[in-house]
Amino acid sequence: MDIILFGMQGSGKGTQGKILAERYGLKVFEMGGALRTMIASKSELGNLIKDTVESGNLVSDEIIMKVVERFLEGEAKEQNILFDGIPRTMHQTEALLALLGSHGRDAFALDIKISEHEAIERLTKRRMCVGCKEIYPAFYKGASCSECGGELVTRSDDSNLDSISKRIHNFKTETMPVIQHFYKRDRLIEVDGEQAIPDVTEEMIEKAGYLFS
Repeated sequence: MDIILFGMQGSGKGTQGKILAERYGLKVFEMGGALRTMIASKSELGNLIKDTVESGNLVSDEIIMKVVERFLEGEAKEQNILFDGIPRTMHQTEALLALLGSHGRDAFALDIKISEHEAIERLTKRRMCVGCKEIYPAFYKGASCSECGGELVTRSDDSNLDSISKRIHNFKTETMPVIQHFYKRDRLIEVDGEQAIPDVTEEMIEKAGYLFS
């Protein structure tokens, strides 16, 4: 069973997703990282993505699905996958589910739920390492990255309330309908993301466990 991970900006889904993947042996497909890897490959598809990004355009859903398909072709059917960062829209959802079906795969969604107020509070206080890009929440008091020692700074898009509001608006208008789609199909696990981090992890692992038992 594959997992499609959702969560409003600031929900901590990237961190929690890594924990879930390690716990149940899932291979993580993170859309941003997959695009960067494809660009670095300098393949025909990678060069196309590079040209698209450098021209300031969004990577089309068609290209995104080609990246996903390349990834799936390199994985055994028995290898469960955690998708992070895709799908963001209903169009992507339909395309992704069709692609998974064509590879004999099935998916369940998991949503780490936080309120808009909580999201804004977290985003304006979190920091990022300038070196390895690791994200640190507000409660982390260190001045440098625990992974590589790099300087921690506030991301430019986290210091701008207009930018944050736009990202949350896009999530609510584009991605919330996707989450509702899985809910209506009884294919959604909801986790309270406003608990203490260890409690979020515990609830997530407990609720997802039956999918892999």
